[in-house]
Amino acid sequence: MRARHVAGAVTVAAMTVLGTSACSAGPQAGPPSSAPPSAGQSASASARDRLRDGLLTQAQLPRGFHLLTAEINSTTTAAPHGPASTVPIASMPCSELGVQSFMTQHAPPLEDVAVGMEQVPEQISEQVPDDAWFGQEALDRYAPGRAAEVMAAIRAAAQRCPSYANALDSGTTTQETVSVTAAGVPADDSLVLRIASALPDDPEPYVSEQAFVREGDVILMVQKLVAKKPRAGVEAVLPAAVAAYRAATAH
Repeated sequence: MRARHVAGAVTVAAMTVLGTSACSAGPQAGPPSSAPPSAGQSASASARDRLRDGLLTQAQLPRGFHLLTAEINSTTTAAPHGPASTVPIASMPCSELGVQSFMTQHAPPLEDVAVGMEQVPEQISEQVPDDAWFGQEALDRYAPGRAAEVMAAIRAAAQRCPSYANALDSGTTTQETVSVTAAGVPADDSLVLRIASALPDDPEPYVSEQAFVREGDVILMVQKLVAKKPRAGVEAVLPAAVAAYRAATAH
């Protein structure tokens, strides 16, 4: 899965607010075959390898961050994951904005790769809030011109859904507030989608962020999962992620 619960970081209800992601098919996905790969299969694998090279490595992460290569299916391949929806992003329910898999479901890319990461505070106690940073980076490659359309659709969906109620499976209804800000990195297009989820009788909302950066036909996404009063959002990782992708594609 492209998600994992961080102990003490968020409540079960908050994770439900964020939503569950589609399971990512790892390199082992698909039936085994003893036949050698065809030329087309080899080219596809090569394209995925090149895309994977653009992901952050441990050496490129900011200080204190760690890759989650054991706990998460990092380096996912062979998008889309699960059945794609016939409903485009422009028409999907507002509640889908809080589900981290909405791109692969409502705008399936040709290929995608992802890696998880976290930063855990040195001390966690009742007196010191859990300011753990947990999230992921994903790279989604689209057909020529399609990535620009997807970026426009994400921006339009956020503008269509500035505030909405979200009914959880538990029966609780949350109030979601959506805002779009600049990503602050040079790119063909970029934005940060921020969702504040207010639970009943709780004055402090849970906040999740997703940064989308388009470089040609590839959309780089950095996501920070839900937390209360987060000290740092996607900006803690985004510049390093963009730099790593550009370094990998510069040659």
